[in-house]
Amino acid sequence: MVKNLSIKQYQENDYEIWNTFIGQAKNATFLFHRDFIEYHKDRFQDYSLLIFEGKKLLAVLPANKVETILYSHQGLTYGGLIYKEQTKLKTIIAIFKLLLLFLKEHKIEKVYLKTIPSIYHKKPAEEILYALFLAKAQLIRRDSLSVIDLSQENPISKIRKRGCQKGIQKGLIIKEETDFDAFWNEILTPNLLDKHLAKPAHSLEEIMRLKMCFPENIRQFNVYYEGNIVAGTTVFESENVAHCQYISQYEQEETLGSLDFLFHHLIKEVFVQKKFFDFGISNESNGKKLNEGLSYWKESFGASTVIHDFYEVETANYMLLEKVLI
Repeated sequence: MVKNLSIKQYQENDYEIWNTFIGQAKNATFLFHRDFIEYHKDRFQDYSLLIFEGKKLLAVLPANKVETILYSHQGLTYGGLIYKEQTKLKTIIAIFKLLLLFLKEHKIEKVYLKTIPSIYHKKPAEEILYALFLAKAQLIRRDSLSVIDLSQENPISKIRKRGCQKGIQKGLIIKEETDFDAFWNEILTPNLLDKHLAKPAHSLEEIMRLKMCFPENIRQFNVYYEGNIVAGTTVFESENVAHCQYISQYEQEETLGSLDFLFHHLIKEVFVQKKFFDFGISNESNGKKLNEGLSYWKESFGASTVIHDFYEVETANYMLLEKVLI
C-alpha cells in the first residue's frame, strides 16, 4: 500500500517546487508551468492541487473551481494528473482515490477531467485512464486531433502540392516573427469575428506576454504576398510536438495557396526533427460536429487521427477505488 499520502492546494510559495516537478514529469509540457497557467488568473478561481507522499511530491493537478465543480484547468488545451516516470499504476489509483475523497470533503461534487493526448507523453502515461475507469467516470466529450507522425513517410496529396507550387509561383515569402500584431489584428481576429462571432482564446497582449515567458516554445510564422500579410500560424512547440494553436488566412487571397505553402515548409523543414506535428482539432459542439473541409485539408498533408478525451466523475465514487488490488 501507498502510505502517508496528503494533498494541499497550490499557493504562491509552491511556485518553484511545482515548476521543477513539471520539468521532470513524464506527461507534462510548458503549458503546465505556473507562468503559463497564471497568464489568465483573473478569469479562473485556481484550485490546483499537489499530492505528496510524506515530503515527496508525487503528482500535481492543474485545476480551477466553479461552485461545486472542479475542472482540469479550463484555460489549458489539455490537462489532468501530472506525474513522473517512476510512479506506478497502484500509486496513481491511490492518488486518485485520495483526490476524490479530498474534494468530496471540500464540498466538490464532480470533477471534469480532460486528458493529455498520448503524443504529448514523453513515455506512456495512461495510468489515469485506468483509474477513471475504476471510478466509473463518464466520457462526456471526444475531440479528434489531426496529427502527422514525422518518423513515418507521409505522402502529401496532389492538391496540396499544387497549392504549394502556386505559392512558389506567386513569390510568397514565409517569415518567423517575434511580433504578433500583424497576424492578430489583420488576419486572425477579423476572421474569427466574421466566421464565428468569436475572439482568439488569447488576446494580443496575452500572447505577447506568453512569448516573453516562453520564447523557445511559442513561435509565429507569417506568409507575405507583395509585402502584405496573407496568412499565418501560431505554433506551441513542446519536446515531442509542434502544435498549431491558431491557423488563419486572408480569405480574399485563397487562390495564392498561402496555407499549403506555409505548412509544407513547416512540416518538411522547420519541424522535421519533431516526433509529431499536431494540426489540432476540427471539431465543434464539444466534439459532436466535425468540420469536414478542415479535417480533409489536414489529412491531405498526411495527418491521421489521435483522440483527446474528456471525463466527468462523481467525487463520491472514491469508494470504488478501495478494494481494487488483489
